[in-house]
Amino acid sequence: MTEDTVIEVENVDAGYETPVIENVSFTVRKGEVFVILGGSGCGKSTLLKHMIGLNPPLKGVIRIMGDRIADGPQAERERAMRRFGVTYQSGALFGSMTLLENVCLPLESFTDLPREARHLVAEMKLELVGLKDYASYFPADLSGGMKKRAAIARAMALDPAILFLDEPSAGLDPVTSAGLDRLILRLRDTQGVTVVMVTHELASIFAVADRCIMLDKQTKSLIAEGTPAALRDRPPNATVRTFFNREAEPT
Repeated sequence: MTEDTVIEVENVDAGYETPVIENVSFTVRKGEVFVILGGSGCGKSTLLKHMIGLNPPLKGVIRIMGDRIADGPQAERERAMRRFGVTYQSGALFGSMTLLENVCLPLESFTDLPREARHLVAEMKLELVGLKDYASYFPADLSGGMKKRAAIARAMALDPAILFLDEPSAGLDPVTSAGLDRLILRLRDTQGVTVVMVTHELASIFAVADRCIMLDKQTKSLIAEGTPAALRDRPPNATVRTFFNREAEPT
């Protein structure tokens, strides 16, 4: 790994009993917004689950800042997991808790901070995502975009070096999605966080991504890597061209 590499995926087969994607290798650099893209069923979210240690790879190695996330010693795995925060497509907020209580959860689990300090940190994280005045609200009282922001606040509670976002724009209208894109860039620029995002939304890809990889369902492989503009203007194959030009797949 080079000094600016924060994630290394090396010869990984990802899936469950059988691979969904095979022999995937790439690195993520410090401070970039890195997007995993591709059509439905190509393995984007499956790969993300392997990268955050929910599922071990069927083959290969995944390292977070040099530590093996799946098959290293327990202390190494725990160190790797403390270095990132995650948001899921649904937001995964606890409906019976206020936003403040939701954001406090990681602080209660992984720090010895007293209650007042936990609340202060949680309030700061909610302010960071534009929800300072909604600390006492419950998830059911919020719009879809606000729930996504609250989930990001919770993921940022422990000041992670890396933020994983699974389909953050899913189900949002274009205006709300654009606001979320701006928030992602602001977190990268002001907090120094590296962002790994799974999405198939072209508008978000072009708004935030420094670099992308594209997965393909048919070949179970990584078929392209580069900037969004390079993949759009110089697609290496027909599948990439179809995706970036919103063409219908041939029947």
